[in-house]
Amino acid sequence: MLSPHVEDILIQLGINIVLALSLYFPFSAGQLSLGQGGFMAIGAYASSWLGVALGWPWPATFAAAALSAAVIGGLVGLPALRVRGIYLVLMTLGFGEIVRVFFLNFEPTGAAQGYRGMAFVTDLPLVAAIVVAVSVLAGRTAGSPLGRAFAAIGTDELAAEVIGIDVTRAKLVAFVVGAAVAGLAGALWAHYVLFIDPEEFGFHRSVMPFTFLVVGGMQTYWGPLVGATVLTVLPEYLRFLQEWRLAFLGGAMILVMIVRPQGLVDRRLIDALGRALRYLLPQPARGPAG
Repeated sequence: MLSPHVEDILIQLGINIVLALSLYFPFSAGQLSLGQGGFMAIGAYASSWLGVALGWPWPATFAAAALSAAVIGGLVGLPALRVRGIYLVLMTLGFGEIVRVFFLNFEPTGAAQGYRGMAFVTDLPLVAAIVVAVSVLAGRTAGSPLGRAFAAIGTDELAAEVIGIDVTRAKLVAFVVGAAVAGLAGALWAHYVLFIDPEEFGFHRSVMPFTFLVVGGMQTYWGPLVGATVLTVLPEYLRFLQEWRLAFLGGAMILVMIVRPQGLVDRRLIDALGRALRYLLPQPARGPAG
């Protein structure tokens, strides 16, 4: 039986993993977005308003949260395909700020006073199920032709176009899927804390998944999982440091960047672990030839 404190940490960890994976999809196609906080806000407010004002059941509100974020992601992604690098970062950062200001002045969802009244549905089994589903989606995508197209675009966009990859379509798909997953993270968050306000989804919320990727690693979908786990759980173990906790955490992140600039998990580490598992686990016996 888990204590309420441990269960709270695990639920926040699960939501952070979903948010981290939301950035993994566009990043795997070479798109660095700082708009995940905005997509998370859209999902949080959409699921909350549909549940409170219209009485929709929570599965429908969660689906609507992902869908609404995906639609907005498509509208933002189309013009975003024309820019790259630092310009894409600034554009998505501006989008996140527009979303925050919109909900800050949107009276039907409480404006600056915030919004409450949503039902509590985000328990640990639900979070675990969604983490597994999104992780499986990321894993299956990485091993699919679409995932290989993402990787080719992320490595060299021009070369990917030369070998026949529809770069525009692939980048738009990556951006929309990432937006939908961020919207789902927002729905989970809103139905856990039961009160949301626009300031929760500002710049810091968009930077969070970026730090998860940087610390965990950007080469495989395991990186966001490990980064979110480390940066969610480690601060809890550092509480004994009191006011020095954040300084120690910042120093640890700098040390990781110096020692492993590729992040804690990269493809070489995953391949090495795979070979070790194949060596340790018993191999199936082969039948007689012929």
